[in-house]
Amino acid sequence: MTDIRVESWNKLQDALYINSWDQDIGRYRSRFAYRGLSDQSYTLKTTLIRLGGPYADLERHLLRNFKKYAHRSVVEQDALWHWLSVAQHYGLPTRLLDWTYSPLIALHFATANIHKFDRDGVIWAVNYRRAHQLLPDRLRGKLNDEGANVFTVEMLSETVSSLEEFEIEDERDCVIFFEPPSIDDRIVNQYAFFSVMVNPQRILDDWLMQHPALWHRIIIPAELKWEVRDKLDQANINERVLFPGLDGLGTWLNRHYSPRQDLENLNCKECGKNILD
Repeated sequence: MTDIRVESWNKLQDALYINSWDQDIGRYRSRFAYRGLSDQSYTLKTTLIRLGGPYADLERHLLRNFKKYAHRSVVEQDALWHWLSVAQHYGLPTRLLDWTYSPLIALHFATANIHKFDRDGVIWAVNYRRAHQLLPDRLRGKLNDEGANVFTVEMLSETVSSLEEFEIEDERDCVIFFEPPSIDDRIVNQYAFFSVMVNPQRILDDWLMQHPALWHRIIIPAELKWEVRDKLDQANINERVLFPGLDGLGTWLNRHYSPRQDLENLNCKECGKNILD
């Protein structure tokens, strides 16, 4: 496991943009997908896996009933990847996992829950371009034909039209990153995209352990979280912007005005120190 533990805001900024220089285009354009979690012990389980029970068998029933009751106008076209994207966005358990192109937005999600400030947070960073080099020929060929690094739902729909087709034997050990349609401002503002594994029962952590050159993790110590959180708020990276609407506004104000002294007795789970020391 490649972990980068930072001890200051400045070191954190360096770690967030590590390996962002792209020699081919002469620009600082990171090819990493970022996912922030409030607790470093959390795994990269999909909501479908977290559903429990015979979740793999239930996947088709979940999606079929979602399509039956959802308003047909919520998708651009009646295709698998459009429906999966909309279902994930609205909370249905799916095999998709949320990521962002923005390391600072991932940092927001790692520090948004102030009740987890006694625990080290984490940002996973996965090089999607190098991950796609491991795809089967027909999927990698689609990216090459388009001159793209990440799939769109249209590109996936033109290549794989059903879950049955997706799960053919020679493609069971790969991960795909794709951009959802811009359903609403939340997806746009969060600079969001998804990953999907061909095998719905495979946890991405396990796959990544077999490919250590593709990823790293940035560990945010519990004692650093308050500083990070306050600086993100000042930079206008918060729920009000990332979740446009009254619910996002209410969530932001609730967190922003929560008194810090309410957490005076919280000790870091990892080091035992009070997080305010």
